[in-house]
Amino acid sequence: MGPQAAKSFPGQDLVDVTKRPAQRARQEIDYGRRGAGYVFGAFQPVTGAAFTWTATRRTTANVVAFLEAAESWIDPTVERVYAILDNLSAHRATDVLLFALAHPRWEFVFQPKYAAYLNLIEPWWKVLRSLALKGQRFETWEEICAAVAAATSYWHGHRHPFVWGRRRRHRPRRQPGIAAVPLVA
Repeated sequence: MGPQAAKSFPGQDLVDVTKRPAQRARQEIDYGRRGAGYVFGAFQPVTGAAFTWTATRRTTANVVAFLEAAESWIDPTVERVYAILDNLSAHRATDVLLFALAHPRWEFVFQPKYAAYLNLIEPWWKVLRSLALKGQRFETWEEICAAVAAATSYWHGHRHPFVWGRRRRHRPRRQPGIAAVPLVA
């Protein structure tokens, strides 16, 4: 999910619209950074199952530790695991490639640069940020870790499959034999 810091995250505070003059939505200024870290995640779009793992730094050792934890999380009957990764240097390190050799069912797929929309975990990160961070104020990194764990467990109670692409909107059907009039400027 990228770096996260212990700070205030903006949320949706209710504004009393009956008062005159009307209130403005406000949030106190938070200049402090009281701890930071990274949230790693694995996601199965077909079932909607998700796995999160937190670390204070994004190093090769932490990437390998996350992959080991994800290996134990994934069902052993799954024959192929496709890990879609970005082009971070820690993802291409020797230890990560050794992990791939030790676990033959894993295949790493590196997404093209500037194409995060190809990775289905990105919309789920948005959901996780909304569930765990939105409208909260965190004093320590451990509070963020607890909020991410609570949001992940909540997600598992309400999960659903993710489908790639835009949501289809209802269009009224035209009657047969009637064509649309072309727009003429």
